[in-house]
Amino acid sequence: MTGTLSGMTGFGRADGALGGWAWAVEARSVNGRGLEVRFRGPPGLDGLERLTKARAQALMNRGQVTVGVQARREADPATEIAVDQALLDRYLALSLELVERGAEPPRADGLLALRGVLDRPEEADSEDQKVALEAAIGASIDQALTALVAARHVEGGQLSDLIAGFLDQIAAGVEQAEAEAATQTEAVRDRFTRRMAELAPDTPGLQDRIVIEAAALAARADVREELDRLRAHLDSGRQLLGQPPAGRKLDFLMQEFMREANTLCSKSATVELTRVGLALKATIDQLREQVQNVE
Repeated sequence: MTGTLSGMTGFGRADGALGGWAWAVEARSVNGRGLEVRFRGPPGLDGLERLTKARAQALMNRGQVTVGVQARREADPATEIAVDQALLDRYLALSLELVERGAEPPRADGLLALRGVLDRPEEADSEDQKVALEAAIGASIDQALTALVAARHVEGGQLSDLIAGFLDQIAAGVEQAEAEAATQTEAVRDRFTRRMAELAPDTPGLQDRIVIEAAALAARADVREELDRLRAHLDSGRQLLGQPPAGRKLDFLMQEFMREANTLCSKSATVELTRVGLALKATIDQLREQVQNVE
């Protein structure tokens, strides 16, 4: 399977209208270890949550996804408005008491705006209308999720370029490490020879002992295996760039990169090789930050 990487951050929106209803759907996502889908929608349309989760699971593998549906019904101008006269009278009586205490007299529009004074009867949808409404909003949810996935793919393309650049930096660091490592054996031998000569200059068979111990130390300082494994990890990383979803695999690969870089530093016998190893670790850490955004 080949393709382009996808990120986990994005946004999508879709609007719709049907039979006096109007709605807006917003879908957004952020990073997550797995796929978590949250839904907020209008009451009475319970099938929308199931549809949303099923569609999101079909389109995405990781991320915290939130889908919200804001729906409203436009009132029919012909619908008669009822006034709760008893409640209005109570509000008016309370207002007049406040006026006697020095408050401003109440305005008619203010009284009518109080909760419960005006009542416009809700129109009940038939079962067929509810089914049609749910299907129409479901189509908008699908559009919003599709737009979200497209935005995540845009982020994935940017991440792919960044990751490829960091892999190139690591590859250059590996080559530098190999050049520096070529001097390790001689550096270890010289250092051990000087140290033994300082501590036990008159020890019989000193030269033979130096040769044996220096060879053992040089073997322990050999970093060729670490460099070979780093190159293998680089090959794996480049292959994963074209094999989405690759986020989890890349995240594991970062651990392997860091393990080899740590071992390289611990085996280093020269200041220059240590410097190269530390630079490798810094680049790997930067790469890991970007990988954590990959689906």
